[in-house]
Amino acid sequence: MDSGIKVIKEKCVGCGLCIKACPYAAIRLVDKIAVIDEKCTFCGACVDVCKKFKAIVITRRTFKGQKIENYKGICLYAEHRHNKLSSVVPEIIGVARELKKDLDVPISAILVGHNIQPLADEIISYGVDEVFFIDNERIGDFAEDVQAGLVAEILIEIKPEIFLGGGTVIGRSLLPRVAAKLLTGLTADCTELSIETGERLLKQTRPAFGGNIMATILCKNHRPQMATVRHKVMKAADRIDGYVGKITEMTHIPVPGAELEVLEFVPEKTDTVNLAEADIIISGGRGLKDPKNFKLIEDLARAIGGAVGASRAAVDADWIAYSHQVGQTGKTVNPTVYIACGISGAIQHLAGMKASDIIIAINSDPDAPIFDIAHYGIVGDLFDIIPEMTKQIVNK
Repeated sequence: MDSGIKVIKEKCVGCGLCIKACPYAAIRLVDKIAVIDEKCTFCGACVDVCKKFKAIVITRRTFKGQKIENYKGICLYAEHRHNKLSSVVPEIIGVARELKKDLDVPISAILVGHNIQPLADEIISYGVDEVFFIDNERIGDFAEDVQAGLVAEILIEIKPEIFLGGGTVIGRSLLPRVAAKLLTGLTADCTELSIETGERLLKQTRPAFGGNIMATILCKNHRPQMATVRHKVMKAADRIDGYVGKITEMTHIPVPGAELEVLEFVPEKTDTVNLAEADIIISGGRGLKDPKNFKLIEDLARAIGGAVGASRAAVDADWIAYSHQVGQTGKTVNPTVYIACGISGAIQHLAGMKASDIIIAINSDPDAPIFDIAHYGIVGDLFDIIPEMTKQIVNK
């Protein structure tokens, strides 16, 4: 049954009570009959005030029962761009291999795109048992409407009990579409996945309430159990020499036309390396005092071969683009060296970088929380310290 709201004209008396009750101004009278427009959220306030006349009816989509015992296996979405696997894919495979130990089921991957077959061999080398792929020139890197339909069709056919994707820009956009098509649940941005072995349930753990608590979510009645994995949190799988898997081309699934047209992809222009892939990250915070002072961070990053990061405070102040934000609501990173400049160390920021091998903090406040987790701390004026560091590196 589909969701919808309907006004029964024969019962509507045009009293206007529903108009007053609607919190979204979604109802008006036309010829003394209530008319509900697209602003309606199906909250039911109008139905409650129309109990006397019963002129407004809401129907809600109901879910068909699933035989969850028919679903077996772990599957993952193999994200790629420009014919190169995303670095989050080995991380997802690493999680899948851990889950496999408890479930004793095969791992599969879904790969869709154009000229992608070489990637299938690479995926198998990480310990994946089967790759289901569709190679078609009508599938673009960013045609998420097309890809979502194809991924959903493959999942309907192979019936895995678990389906995982990356908590990336693409994953966060694609997997909700897939979940909606399959009428199943989705837990986004998980930092831990494990199995409740009794019922074979996927325990999906993610931060909630601004990172103040960790919530573990179960999807008991619908399959597949879907989750996206936060990038740079899980340990990436190592390749397995000589691992043998199966590659299956799903040629019988038609490729639909795209509803959205990507006119152009414009990469972010930066002289420093990608934040998510960087071994060294230099981040700036509120202590920089002015957006123009991010040039100090950029100069140091360029000299040391690192990437530029930022705290949420700096991003919220429009000093630097969101793509540089490190923390609970930004990117999670685990570089070899993380240098925090003028960052006090709010818990949300620490959640995104505390896994770094070496943390160096520069702050004028000796009591700043960042020093609690820093391996090395410099108490002083960053406007003196950072230029001197850059100078020492350049002249080395």
